[in-house]
Amino acid sequence: MLDEAYIHSEPLGVVLIIGAWNYPFVLTIQPLIGAIAAGNAVIIKPSEVSENTAKIVSKLLPQYLDQDLYVVINGGVKETTELLRQRFDHILYTGNTAVGKIVMEAAAKHLTPVTLELGGKSPCYVDKDCDLDIACRRITWGKYMNCGQTCIAPDYILCEPSLQSQIVQKIKETVKEFYGENVKESPDYERIINLHHFKRIINLLEGQKIAYGGETDEATCYIAPTILTDVDPEAKVMQEEIFGPILPIVPVKNADEAIKFINDHEKPLAFYIFSRNNKLIKRMIDETSSGGVTGNDVIMHFTLSSLPFGGVGSSGIGAYHGKHSFDTFSHQRSCLLKSLKREGINKLRYPPNSQSKVDLAKFLILKRFNKGKLCLLMLTVLGIVAAVLIKKYQAVLRRKALLIFLVVHRLHWSSKQW
Repeated sequence: MLDEAYIHSEPLGVVLIIGAWNYPFVLTIQPLIGAIAAGNAVIIKPSEVSENTAKIVSKLLPQYLDQDLYVVINGGVKETTELLRQRFDHILYTGNTAVGKIVMEAAAKHLTPVTLELGGKSPCYVDKDCDLDIACRRITWGKYMNCGQTCIAPDYILCEPSLQSQIVQKIKETVKEFYGENVKESPDYERIINLHHFKRIINLLEGQKIAYGGETDEATCYIAPTILTDVDPEAKVMQEEIFGPILPIVPVKNADEAIKFINDHEKPLAFYIFSRNNKLIKRMIDETSSGGVTGNDVIMHFTLSSLPFGGVGSSGIGAYHGKHSFDTFSHQRSCLLKSLKREGINKLRYPPNSQSKVDLAKFLILKRFNKGKLCLLMLTVLGIVAAVLIKKYQAVLRRKALLIFLVVHRLHWSSKQW
């Protein structure tokens, strides 16, 4: 082919990254790496809630990056609001849905594309046909690390009523294994970020049946690993993302009811399924929607750079991680370089029009002359050409063979005469 068609990835321009407070370093630096790799200039706005990390980022980045291209701006709502008034070529925000709507509204005034990494209530379905010991260990790890302040932590469990007591007991045993007899004294168990979020989470416990945990200490923002059983789907704890160490268990009759429950609510950022039945896992994936899925584990899909990470619906827009970060912060520019040769074939698109041109256009377009048919035609033509060449070549070979035979025969006859 004389023409060349390709995709040219080019930088979007100036990118704004608004980080989160729960994992303030990784959720700021990881998208920053993708934006730099794609060739953009970046303004970084760390979360003011995690002020110590914000100070470290603003101190360290200028030491290693070009200060004219990569700028850190610290501050609160006032500074963020002023930033959002400016025109950017892309905005990536990680945080809650309410602020995500504000970011998207501000971006819309300039038609600026956004990547919104939000949250939601990520369900965890535990099938009766699974290894409960392994399932509960992995759920405990994912739910209570960082004191539940993880956007893709399992928010609640769906299971058959008969499994509730077993799950509670096994999670209790695992908490003891992870954090010891006195969780509050464990160096591996974190605290709630501030008093505001501490009180918000405590309010979610009102009127609930606490099967395990529930201890709190306002002075240190400590909330113990807590499990709630027989939770009413209409309860306050089921109306918002918990973002804390409270694990409600909602009984369902079977997988069908679990699927219906999930589909009756907003699309979550993650969905977790524990079962030995791979067909059931695939079915639940097919019949629900979420930002990501992990089967027989939690959170681990986030760790694979080969998988895009992002939400869907109210849990987010767009995705990043690995090569997907490069794509997010790039414009995929379609390029076609045409040859100045073969102008004869282009007469079809030039005036004046004629019936023969219309007939040819119908053949190419209306008859849907697709690539498969074109390839078949080309193979047929090549086959005919090859057959002709082989036949011609065979004739040449026969003539050469006859000539050699005559020469050899003559030499043989001459030798006898000699």
